[in-house]
Amino acid sequence: MDVLSDVIAIMRTGRPRSARVSWRAPWGQRFPAEPGSATFQVVMRGSCWFLPPEGDPVALSVGDVVFLPGGDGYGLADSPTTPLAEPVCDPYRDMGVINTTLGGAGAETVTLCCGYRLDPARSHPSLRSLPDVIHLPARLGRHPELRAAVDLLAREIETPSLGADTVVSSLLDILQLYILRAWFEAEGAHCTGRGWAAALADPAVGAALDAIHRDPARPWTVQSLGERAGLSRAAFSRRFTDLVGRPPLTYLTWWRLSTAARLLQETDVSVAEVARRVGYGSEFAFGNAFKREHGISPGRYRRVVCAPAS
Repeated sequence: MDVLSDVIAIMRTGRPRSARVSWRAPWGQRFPAEPGSATFQVVMRGSCWFLPPEGDPVALSVGDVVFLPGGDGYGLADSPTTPLAEPVCDPYRDMGVINTTLGGAGAETVTLCCGYRLDPARSHPSLRSLPDVIHLPARLGRHPELRAAVDLLAREIETPSLGADTVVSSLLDILQLYILRAWFEAEGAHCTGRGWAAALADPAVGAALDAIHRDPARPWTVQSLGERAGLSRAAFSRRFTDLVGRPPLTYLTWWRLSTAARLLQETDVSVAEVARRVGYGSEFAFGNAFKREHGISPGRYRRVVCAPAS
């Protein structure tokens, strides 16, 4: 696993939600804030306006993607002056994959509205470095893989067939990855500061992060990670801490225990096996480290935190 793949793997909990909506002018819709979620809109046909909670309206056209990693509220409308209707339902709680038509009888705009529920305890720090709103305009020749994923997703939602739920869920993961990749690549290309865009664009720190994520159980040291990065121990430690915001071994421990939480929730392997997979030599040492990070023992975490909702 690489860093972006891991962000997708740990970010959501439960089933993603999606809707294909055909809007007919005049129309305007308010989307309330969804704390603990990540949402995005894709314009498939026509045009519309994105109305952020603060700032000027943004014109959207075919192929544009808007991503809200923190689940902030917003509006969509055929015009910046059209009143926004209050939602009649929660598209991320009450619906799975749906098609619907809303608005008047005028010009049509078609959007894909998708959302994930997030587990705040497992949120990767790269997500917290993102802006409240990411707008990826459709530009000829840019992000062809993102456009292809959007087209496949739209086709599955418009004409669902056998296995559609699994296909849509997988395509939403792929779409999310392409959105994040496009953002980090764009930011990292001209970033000279700190933060995750700079960290992933930095060859040395990026190599170390990739090594940690691909093999968290390996007994990494600052020295061995520095060698992977091609830097001296001291130079590597300074650069990693400066860009990532925490020292290398602190990040390694956090990632091991985040991975452990995911294994406890999503698999039925024993606590001892989870400990082994994330690099702890004994179940006792793993249990102490896990409790320091999550405030609860691994066994109790599995029984309480991971218990299905009644």
